[in-house]
Amino acid sequence: MRILSSPTDRSGTQRKKTKPAKNAPRFEFRTELQRITGVDLTRIDGIDVMVAQTLISEVGLDMSRWKTEAHFSSWLGLCPDNRTSGDKVLARGTRRVVNRAATALRMAAVTLMRSRTYLGAQYRRLRTKLGAPKAITAMAHRLARLVYRMLKYGQRYVDKGAEYYEHRYRRQQIEFLRKKAANLGLQITLAQT
Repeated sequence: MRILSSPTDRSGTQRKKTKPAKNAPRFEFRTELQRITGVDLTRIDGIDVMVAQTLISEVGLDMSRWKTEAHFSSWLGLCPDNRTSGDKVLARGTRRVVNRAATALRMAAVTLMRSRTYLGAQYRRLRTKLGAPKAITAMAHRLARLVYRMLKYGQRYVDKGAEYYEHRYRRQQIEFLRKKAANLGLQITLAQT
């Protein structure tokens, strides 16, 4: 993608205008997708018009084909598939599925790296914990569940923000430490700042 410079705006700063992609639609496709589906899938962070179009064309609008969102994400090949024999896990990973919708969701998950949203904060946390490939698959799984809920139940996606995620994660860690300390017969007090 090439960035073209444009004239300065009223504040005197240089505005940058991006050149549209060659395969981008030349009309307002977002509103058309919203009319067709009844929900705005582009409200989910990482999902743009082209990803939404790919999802609708590959999956369709009828979500009754899958009982739950877990069945849907398994059909996409985004669920863990542990090969076991007896009680021993022989191999871990996801099923090998050739699916354009899963590929589109993985590409959408990659774009969450720089997103200052709840999903972006979650992706960055998973990336430091699991590594990039597993974090991408996990976030694609999360996006698939959100898409399923929106298409099946007509729910609207509302982003809570990165600050909310960080605050919630901090509270979870404090509760975990308090329980662990209580099991050891200790008590934790928060330091005053």
